Amino acid sequence: MKKTIVLEAIDPIEIYGVNNRILLAFCSYFPNLKVVARGNELILDGKAKDIQEFNQKFAEILERRQHKMNITPYDVEDIFEGDGSSWGETAPSSDSAIVFGTDGKPIKARNKTQQEMVKAYFENDLVFAVGPAGTGKTYIAIALAVRALKNREIKRIILTRPAVEAGERLGFLPGDLKDKLDPYLQPLYDALGDMIPVKRLQEFMQDGTIQIAPLAYMRGRTLDKACVILDEAQNTNLGQLKMFLTRMGANAKFIVTGDASQIDLPHKEDSGLLKGIDLVRNIKGIKTIMFTNEDIVRHPLVNKIVKAFGNN
Repeated sequence: MKKTIVLEAIDPIEIYGVNNRILLAFCSYFPNLKVVARGNELILDGKAKDIQEFNQKFAEILERRQHKMNITPYDVEDIFEGDGSSWGETAPSSDSAIVFGTDGKPIKARNKTQQEMVKAYFENDLVFAVGPAGTGKTYIAIALAVRALKNREIKRIILTRPAVEAGERLGFLPGDLKDKLDPYLQPLYDALGDMIPVKRLQEFMQDGTIQIAPLAYMRGRTLDKACVILDEAQNTNLGQLKMFLTRMGANAKFIVTGDASQIDLPHKEDSGLLKGIDLVRNIKGIKTIMFTNEDIVRHPLVNKIVKAFGNN
């Protein structure tokens, strides 16, 4: 039996990949099916059952391309070997996983305040999560973003933070721009590495599906169909915070995390985080979640350390 699939209104290389890399990965799941690519046509020759399954899976690739900037071999792997789960637009229950880590363990809200943050994310387009170190604000935010990407609710994840030194003067750093900025952004890489396999994360970084950049690089952009996280927001002034928040485009989710007790600006009063929250607190679609020392989920000593240091 033969069948021809015609690609319409799309460049075949977006589906086949460079040197047919994606198509070859796709066809590897159909060893008994002969597949010939001729321009925008795919000619299938084999058993009717194989052709039907190929057609169904190929339709999933085409649908996925509508929600992503680029298709990679990992998308093929997801389609054939993924768990097929999809949570949709509803929040997970209090005891269910937001996403599964690379070690297979579920990443879930570990206390009531984290559960409130998860719920707020699904009910609002902008969430502020503010509280002391170790409460899991950034980690939960990134888990929600990874979940949304997996479910194709967004096309990209954008993570940003101000490049402000934490009480040190690092001076000249060698290397290109990425090398100079990575020390500031490493906590974000660490969290992503817990949730996305290394090779897949590299692919996402290369094709722009996941972008990590300093806050200054957000100016002038319109961020749509994305989950955008601003970390360490206590180190932004009011003007910078406004600039970031006004980047919000269509179908975007914004999460702002910060700790007002860890301001690294030369003048602590310049921090715009709490000022900004106060200005927008009554706007529908915006929610603020306040974490306390009781919500700390790191080593038990962290809670005692935070209390001991107080506001110093």
